[in-house]
Amino acid sequence: MTDLKVAENIVASVHYTGTLPDSGEVFDSSEGRDPLTFLVGHRQMIPGFEEELMGATQGERREFTLDPERAYGPRDDEAVLEIPRENFAQLEEASGESLEVGMALVAQMPHGPAQFTVVALSDETVTADFNPPMAGKTLTFSVEVVELREASEEELSHGHAHGPGGHHH
Repeated sequence: MTDLKVAENIVASVHYTGTLPDSGEVFDSSEGRDPLTFLVGHRQMIPGFEEELMGATQGERREFTLDPERAYGPRDDEAVLEIPRENFAQLEEASGESLEVGMALVAQMPHGPAQFTVVALSDETVTADFNPPMAGKTLTFSVEVVELREASEEELSHGHAHGPGGHHH
């Protein structure tokens, strides 16, 4: 057992469950999977998640609620776009599936891949919402710190954790 605490440049492995405080609905959890492993202080997590875990020790459990500003941010109406349906013809032909409302897809944008959700369809257009699914929502997390360790030089230079549960090259 070490005296490490969650701090910048520490690799933290955590088990977590995220719920919507209004309904208690679980929107994400590491239950039944490997713990989530991340390099603290390198913008891999939503801001409030790291802030609330700062100073936690191995084995410690914390529960906290984040308003949208400390989670995925407010919803941005300008992130909802009308895209000509013909842009999706190749995808629909290749997959043999028709687009449906609620589908999550990835678009290749100038800044890189961007996930979106199909929110409406017509014969001519696809309405795509590029907001993260949890944007504008208050989120509650229950987190258990499973393991803490010092980051290696390589992890620090790459800006993310390596190894089990982390990033492999």
